[in-house]
Amino acid sequence: MTMRTPLRPLARILKARSSGENPDTIERENLRLRHEEMRDTTRLRAEGRLLVLGLCFVSAFVVVGLRMGQVAASNPEEPQAVTTGTSILAQRADILDRNGRILATNRTTHSLYAQPQEMIDPLYAAKELAKIFPDLNEDKLIKDFTGTRKFLWIKRQIAPEQQQAVHDIGDPGLLFGPRESRLYPNGKLASHILGGTKFGREGVMSAEIVGQSGIERYRDEYLRDPANGDKPLQLSIDLSVQSTMREVLFGGMHLLNAKGAAAVLMDVHTGEIVSMVSLPDFDPNGRPTFAGQNAADNPRFNRAVQGVYELGSTFKIFAAAQAMELGLMTPDTLIPATPPFKWGKHSIREFEGHNYGPMLSLTDMIVKSSNVATAHVAQQIGVARQKAFLDSLGFLDATPVELTEASGAKPLLPPNWSELSTITIGFGHGLSASPLHLATAYSSLLNGGTRVTPTLIKHQGPIRLGPRVVRPEVSAASRAMLRAVVGEGTASFGDVRGYKVGGKTGTADKPRENGKGYYDDKVITTFASVFPVDEPKYVLIVTMDEAVETSGPKPRRTAGWTAVPVAAEVIRRVAPILGIRPDIETLALGQ
Repeated sequence: MTMRTPLRPLARILKARSSGENPDTIERENLRLRHEEMRDTTRLRAEGRLLVLGLCFVSAFVVVGLRMGQVAASNPEEPQAVTTGTSILAQRADILDRNGRILATNRTTHSLYAQPQEMIDPLYAAKELAKIFPDLNEDKLIKDFTGTRKFLWIKRQIAPEQQQAVHDIGDPGLLFGPRESRLYPNGKLASHILGGTKFGREGVMSAEIVGQSGIERYRDEYLRDPANGDKPLQLSIDLSVQSTMREVLFGGMHLLNAKGAAAVLMDVHTGEIVSMVSLPDFDPNGRPTFAGQNAADNPRFNRAVQGVYELGSTFKIFAAAQAMELGLMTPDTLIPATPPFKWGKHSIREFEGHNYGPMLSLTDMIVKSSNVATAHVAQQIGVARQKAFLDSLGFLDATPVELTEASGAKPLLPPNWSELSTITIGFGHGLSASPLHLATAYSSLLNGGTRVTPTLIKHQGPIRLGPRVVRPEVSAASRAMLRAVVGEGTASFGDVRGYKVGGKTGTADKPRENGKGYYDDKVITTFASVFPVDEPKYVLIVTMDEAVETSGPKPRRTAGWTAVPVAAEVIRRVAPILGIRPDIETLALGQ
């Protein structure tokens, strides 16, 4: 295409004058030429833009096609979430029992929050929310919704049916946020062991889960570590045994009108706690609040670990064992037993005024549970040696079990450990310890004589023997004494058909809350047992608070009538679960 280049206007005008043309005609011609020039320039510019735009579209299609081909040819991969240093990690490792069954895991729920400035009908929303969540105050909700607040939490976590009910309200100012929470599928079972969790740092889209008590808090760092998300924490407890022991203990507590009870089942060789129950208990899915004044009445109080009690005559076996270990006595050594035992102005007598004669053998001292004979034995042992022996059994320090509460449950020791203290501690008064302390000491004494450390973590690898506390012969003699207690002594109700059980009863008056003396009609009863007694595998401690048996003409509060039958029922039910075969001899004898 050729373009005409117009003459300059002045030149055209001069030329027109010389040739006689009309100047107006020339001006119109110039205008026409300029319009044509502008039109051609605009058209060329538009054609250039269309060309560039077309090239862009072609390039985009080529890139998309190439990318689609690349994706189609590659292996599929799960998308990875990118987090920053300020993100909230809610993932928490599972907790399993010794057989791999779930005790604690995570579930996806939702939180409920409000943005009042987005609400359409805050009065109606508050009214409906109070119906869905009875613990919410309608007037307070109205005040919050109609005030100046731009954000407020309503519920940290809600159930699916609650979420649907809130959704049906239809108010755009009520919003949900995804929330991971802790779930305990077995409810109250093992609640004192697991403890519970709470929310730490919170955001709309997630919340941090932190341990609040129990092993959830003690092993919080491990459970929260993202590297352990697929490595659950495996405990030593057996869920089936735990369920059975709780059922029996719960029934016994109510049958015997006790205000509380505790039980510990421990492997005597590893120190693994196979079951531990404290009643009353609670549901860790919704930890209860407690407004009472006495902390021991709180359902969250772990009587098996935190409860320190005078455990009565269960301590007498320690005096007998130490006397044999020191070479002072043998099982047949005769000991003065005529009541009362005098020490200064103090007189020690037998329970309910019994008189077992002038002399008792060391074995009969345990079988008949003689306070007087035990006082003589403890006096011969002496203060320093008794204190060192009880220390070797773990009675002077808090138990190292993996529970946050355990570190604060130290035994109550006499401020001045005198000879009188040694005498009274010999038969279980003057030193307060927990049922877990007692289970640890009995395991260490009866397993052959080596110290065990209580643990809630399943043992892995070979078993390492602890320090020796008594010789194997002393351990065997102690077991024989405890077997005699069940066969012919104060724990006759503890005999279980098919299983050789040994044990020792303990009945201790309960101290008053103000520290001034003891109650006349309130006791702590304990039965410390071992089974099978010939080849011990487990120690079982059952402790009951203020239990009383009322089937007879007068109330009976001793351990032989309260703690012993409950422990026997526990053994009868859990021994088969633990894989302990019945003893043919005892089955044949009908024991």
